[in-house]
Amino acid sequence: MQARPLASPELAGGGVAAAGSQPPLAWVCTAWLVCLLLVCLLAASPVSSLAAETRATEDAELTVLSWGGAYERAQQLALFVPFSDATGIRVKVERYDGDLTALRQAVADGHVPWDVIDMTRSAALAACDEGLLTSLARDGVVPAPDGTPPARDFIEGALGECFVTHSIFATVLAYRTDAFPGRRPTRVKDLFDQQRFPGPRALQRTPKANLEWALLAQGVPREELYRLLSTPRGLSLALARLEGLDDLRWWTRGDTPSRLLMDGEVVMASGYNGRFFDAVLNQGAPIAIVWDGQVQEHETWVVPRHVDHPQAAKAFIGFATSAERQAELTRYIPYGPSRQSAVPLIATHRDTGVDMRLYIPTHPFNSANAVVLDERWYASTLRRITQYFDARLTARDAASAP
Repeated sequence: MQARPLASPELAGGGVAAAGSQPPLAWVCTAWLVCLLLVCLLAASPVSSLAAETRATEDAELTVLSWGGAYERAQQLALFVPFSDATGIRVKVERYDGDLTALRQAVADGHVPWDVIDMTRSAALAACDEGLLTSLARDGVVPAPDGTPPARDFIEGALGECFVTHSIFATVLAYRTDAFPGRRPTRVKDLFDQQRFPGPRALQRTPKANLEWALLAQGVPREELYRLLSTPRGLSLALARLEGLDDLRWWTRGDTPSRLLMDGEVVMASGYNGRFFDAVLNQGAPIAIVWDGQVQEHETWVVPRHVDHPQAAKAFIGFATSAERQAELTRYIPYGPSRQSAVPLIATHRDTGVDMRLYIPTHPFNSANAVVLDERWYASTLRRITQYFDARLTARDAASAP
């Protein structure tokens, strides 16, 4: 990004009084007001004020709950370490799998050990509805570099009552490039075609993405997915298609799909696009992504109730969701920014020079047939749908057991 000049052409040239002469009074007053305004803005900055507070509390520490693996490594480099450098606040990271059970119990006990949680938007909506989260009211969210207000800069739905979306990730299908000589999977439908593409599959043990793919494979238009899934008939159609898969493995940890593919235990797997990218780039994995039917989802920052450091948590969210930080994150892992002003700042991978724009889920080349997860639908139905989903899988496993 090109640096802005320190002064306008008028002030840098003949518009300034010659050395030794007195500047006009109006210019002096204007310059004084501008300086005063800049001082006030810097003092009001959540990170600046937090840095001042930190000098008086050297033991400050922020606990963040995140997802581990390549994703957490990218966050360390792009977010956590720079935030600590700017404020003096240490960031301690703990891991979880997205389940809300522990958060519910912690809120009920009146003490939550995590100051900030990295949470999918569907989970954030559900947690907010349950009263588990603090209302953010856009506290600390900063304008775009050109001054555009956050409400106009963030994508639609990114600023909620209890959350701020920081990136867009996708659940995608991937396959071993040496598994199918002479042909390659290119469509979601190929996941269910074990005659043309034989071999074990690995899917996440959750209704998300699996239900959508099962209906897409049967020709249901993307626009009709959630209307049909809201009916017993649609849900049964989707689950029956999943039950028809042979030699199916279920995963719960984000690093499992890449490992199963690299070890040759499966030939096709669902997973997060950033994890597969990392496996190919840093481990030389023989893996390729099928972008058809990718299921896009918002990833958000939230602050639970009863946290120890609420102001530090909100200051971190303001720092981590700035356009510069969002663009910096894409230089380590290809998740799409939630701010329009961050998109032009996307560049190359920090270590390899790979053009990261081509690997972002929201890039036009990749998003032509994307499904945008209906997170409000999942927030209101997730418990019921998951119970039904698990019951059907348990019954299937019991029926196939020797």
